[in-house]
Amino acid sequence: MNRFGVVKIIIIFSSLSYLGLTFLRYYNSPENIEKRCIRKFEKEFTIPLETPREEWVLILDLADNNYLRCMGIP
Repeated sequence: MNRFGVVKIIIIFSSLSYLGLTFLRYYNSPENIEKRCIRKFEKEFTIPLETPREEWVLILDLADNNYLRCMGIP
């Protein structure tokens, strides 16, 4: 393999590594984790009209616990 091939492989590997690290840093930022958790559990926070209050309180507690677990808060 000549020098140009080696340099091309090094540049491709470096670029992919940089893009991977940038993606992971962005994906794991606290703001993005919070947005994902809110979107994931906002369906549980809608109030159906036929749900009794006691059952609704239990649903909210479960959704709150799931949200905190998603955020990584013990």
